[in-house]
Amino acid sequence: MADYYKDEAKHYVAVDCIIFGFDGNRLKLLLIKRNFEPGKGQWSLMGGFLKENEGLDNAAQRILEQLTGLQDIFLEQLLTYGEVDRDPAARVLSVAYYALINTSNFDEFKAKNYKGSWFELTEMPELIFDHAEMVDKARKRLRRKAKNQPIGFELLPQKFTLPQLMKLYEAIYDQKFDKRNFRKKLLSYNILKMLDEKDKKGSRKGAFLYQFDADKYEKMILNGFSFEL
Repeated sequence: MADYYKDEAKHYVAVDCIIFGFDGNRLKLLLIKRNFEPGKGQWSLMGGFLKENEGLDNAAQRILEQLTGLQDIFLEQLLTYGEVDRDPAARVLSVAYYALINTSNFDEFKAKNYKGSWFELTEMPELIFDHAEMVDKARKRLRRKAKNQPIGFELLPQKFTLPQLMKLYEAIYDQKFDKRNFRKKLLSYNILKMLDEKDKKGSRKGAFLYQFDADKYEKMILNGFSFEL
């Protein structure tokens, strides 16, 4: 094969994943202790280099599965970071992705292999390179996206209560919502299915469990439905 670009500069391409999780009360970030230089022993996003015969999305999915054991989760490309001196070891371009997972589903054993730990966003440790900037951009994207698409359900278990749903959105936006108005608005969209089950962990009376009806939502989108929180 002819090398048409032999006179052009060669660069490394990395993929870094910002992994958000929700524990029922707080929005958290999954970080790892870096086990190689540069930055060995420091906190970092989970990342890796793009392989020769691998697409970017496939690389991000591979990296996420290595750390969490999960497949088929919400994953979206965020931005590409390419400042000349962002990595002291070499010229590295990093394509950042953010992912949303339910903290109760991920594989803790796999995370421990990478010395992975969950951190509240307000207690995030210092991160290597430009990873803190990536996290900040990802959280802003999450807030914008959650306002117009029901992606918040990716952070919840399959069955959830309306109080749990409200806590999630309060965690995403770092603000309190009026309970009555929040409930009224979400139920008015008719994309939640109430189950004949209750969660009685919080009280003897309990709260009804719901499920997000993804199929119904997709059909409504085709008919011009617009989700807005």
